[in-house]
Amino acid sequence: MNNPFIEKDNSNNNIEYKLTITNDAINRLKKIFAEEKNKVFRIIVSGGGCSGFQYKFDIDKKFDKEKDFTIKIDEITVAIDKKSLEFINNGEVDFINSLTGQYFTINNPNAKSSCGCGTSFSI
Repeated sequence: MNNPFIEKDNSNNNIEYKLTITNDAINRLKKIFAEEKNKVFRIIVSGGGCSGFQYKFDIDKKFDKEKDFTIKIDEITVAIDKKSLEFINNGEVDFINSLTGQYFTINNPNAKSSCGCGTSFSI
């Protein structure tokens, strides 16, 4: 079962933001946070990459209640700044474990195109 997170932003005409986190991503985060206590998994969209925007995943010490949307699943906190959330709205955070490597990825319905590595996209 995937865990959708839905948030309404009252400052932006009641826009509904939705982000789903797959069970594979949650399980991987649980392993990471078993060693990284009191930390936050941060998702950022920034300019750059070969397609114009890129995803960044990081472990952070804290989040800002005014600037970040947070998703709390069990002992895991996922933080996304409001601007980044606009780019990945209705997306899905997943964790891939394959012969080519292990990595987090975002299945982003807003992306018009993406690069082969899956870390950058255009809108």
